[in-house]
Amino acid sequence: MNPYPKLAERVSRASSARYGALATSKESLSCGRALDVAAPREGEDLVDLGCGRGGDVARGAGRVGPGGSATGVDGSDRMVAAAALALAGHLNARVVKSDLGAVALPDRCADVIVSNCAINHAPDKATVYREVHRLLRPGGRFAVSDVVSEEPLPESVRGDPAAWAACYGGSIPEDEYLAAIALAGLSDVAVVRRTEPYEKGGVLIRSITVTGRRPGLENP
Repeated sequence: MNPYPKLAERVSRASSARYGALATSKESLSCGRALDVAAPREGEDLVDLGCGRGGDVARGAGRVGPGGSATGVDGSDRMVAAAALALAGHLNARVVKSDLGAVALPDRCADVIVSNCAINHAPDKATVYREVHRLLRPGGRFAVSDVVSEEPLPESVRGDPAAWAACYGGSIPEDEYLAAIALAGLSDVAVVRRTEPYEKGGVLIRSITVTGRRPGLENP
């Protein structure tokens, strides 16, 4: 559930402004190596949630080959445009503009889902992970790198759209983050990487990489 419904539009505007400006930047937007952890294989269908400029989508397209596909999803017009340029020439790749809480892709369309420093922007993480469950085929897997907070954030940070856009205002403690994944019905959830805590905007956060899968008989 979104605990800040009146904040959502302001967060969306702040995020669009920040990431629109970063669409033509070379600044890293990642907080981990989710694509490498996911290790997409030849012939698989890959979805990248919050794909930004499309670098991981292009790399993923190369890994899955012509028998597979790579689809990037992002909510920023300028990021979608930048990703489309990055994917030019990749016949098995595309980018779709969509909110991560209601992804404009069909059920069970992915063998593997990745995301890098994007889900922390969503007020309702469980909704995004329900979309991960919906998009994955039974047995499909995910690898997500994201930001979590060491402690519940003060209201001064949680209510600040600029803090959300800067990848820390929407962060929640790790146990709450993992609970959101469990609520979505995903299984075999494991934190495979944690950074040391670091300070941002006066609060302590860290990056983690989480893996898991949609349960099903097709598990490899």
